[in-house]
Amino acid sequence: MNVFSHPEFDNHEQLSFFCDPESGLKAIVAVHNTSRGPALGGCRMFPYATDEEALRDVLRLSRGMTYKSALANLDLGGGKSVIIGDPRKHKTEALMEAMGRSLEKLGGQYIAAEDSGTSVADLKVMGRHTRHIAGIAARTGFDGKPSNGDPSPATAYGTFIGLKAAVRHRLGRDDLRGLKVAIQGVGNVGFRLARHLKEAGAELWVYDIHADNMQRAVDELGATPASATDILLLPVDVIAPCAMGAVLNDTSIPQIRASLVAGAANNLLEQPHHDALLKERGILYAPDFAINAGGIIDVFYERTGATPETVRAHVETIGDTLTEIFRRSDQSGLPTGAIANQLAEERFHKHTAGAGLAPQRLARAG
Repeated sequence: MNVFSHPEFDNHEQLSFFCDPESGLKAIVAVHNTSRGPALGGCRMFPYATDEEALRDVLRLSRGMTYKSALANLDLGGGKSVIIGDPRKHKTEALMEAMGRSLEKLGGQYIAAEDSGTSVADLKVMGRHTRHIAGIAARTGFDGKPSNGDPSPATAYGTFIGLKAAVRHRLGRDDLRGLKVAIQGVGNVGFRLARHLKEAGAELWVYDIHADNMQRAVDELGATPASATDILLLPVDVIAPCAMGAVLNDTSIPQIRASLVAGAANNLLEQPHHDALLKERGILYAPDFAINAGGIIDVFYERTGATPETVRAHVETIGDTLTEIFRRSDQSGLPTGAIANQLAEERFHKHTAGAGLAPQRLARAG
């Protein structure tokens, strides 16, 4: 397994591999950049087919977190961790404790939060052995409801706000009644996004690798089930990928019939050039690290302390950020992902220069 010559390695500050034979833990932690603050990012558990696949994912995800935090104006760096295994089959208390011990060895350079395949309960188990955990404090959430620390509601709400901004820009409408949306992945975030859209009057099509998640969306939200093959290719207004990344590629993009891509999944573009390919096809892409920043905003304020109103107001700036990205894209002719990278770098350099640090060029996200 090559690391320094890996195509996704982009001057990452630290890459750590952890193994605990007793619990079965096999994990990778990637810290991309800490110039803006400690690296904070989710801990994902997924049954990767190969170690190479896990390495690629953690490198891409951690890099995206650097840009996400900068674009959201947060004093955080970018990091991510992945645990290799099926969370529905291999997750145990002993494995989560082993992960906590592993995180503690990093000395706070990386702070873990919830992600696909992990929960607040899992993080609390990790927290028995490390202080470097976020998103587990019980408090009043951004929506005024009790929160156990789970950032999923904020991620879903921010994605909804961003999707509305994209619809306004591309379709010239604020009313979502009758809007046709296909959602790939209706887990913690995708289902909440689906509920926001349903309440706004949208029509929904859904797919999830777990049949019970999809059935829940059908039963509770009146969604129409779709197949894995068809979900991103349906004749709808918006496709919202909310599962794994790299689903926008040379195969899928030529077949997309939607006008917009606005979903909560990370690293939607398989390769950077797919940003331009979407623009060439007239498909407006809401860059993932801009639209899905609600969760990291929520976790940031858990650590610093803030009123629910402050958190909600910050999450709602996602719409403003995307509107700025779309406007700049129209003016320059550059694709939206490239513009999002530029805007993140502007905010990063402004922050580091103000702090008396030498600005450095970051790796491009996506």
